Amino acid sequence: MVTEVTSGIKVSVETFYVPEQSVPKAKRFVFAYRITIENRSEHVIQLLRRHWFIFDSKGFTNEVDGEGVVGEQPVLEPGQKYSYVSGCHLQSEAGTMKGYYTMIRHDNHKKFKVTIPEFQMIVPYKLN
Repeated sequence: MVTEVTSGIKVSVETFYVPEQSVPKAKRFVFAYRITIENRSEHVIQLLRRHWFIFDSKGFTNEVDGEGVVGEQPVLEPGQKYSYVSGCHLQSEAGTMKGYYTMIRHDNHKKFKVTIPEFQMIVPYKLN
């Protein structure tokens, strides 16, 4: 698990290989990731957008930008946590993702970016 704190917002990421959805012969490797966002600040915040940079070991890159996460734009009071599971597929057996969330403080309506730490996605048999 990797973790990073930005402006009092802690983001933790855990990854999983999904063999039942992967087709290695077709160069399709599916990974899931669970992200937990914890508001350690003194402010009510809301996640508005996410922006991803996805890289695989064959040199393929992809950039993804959109509203919310898994169809939601969660609001977090101080001390609250929010978790979700999502996924991506790569064309190789290994890769990385990183990015940021755009959030807003409810008290002053100021937007700010929260770093999503870089995490690895590797099929288990490549770790031996």
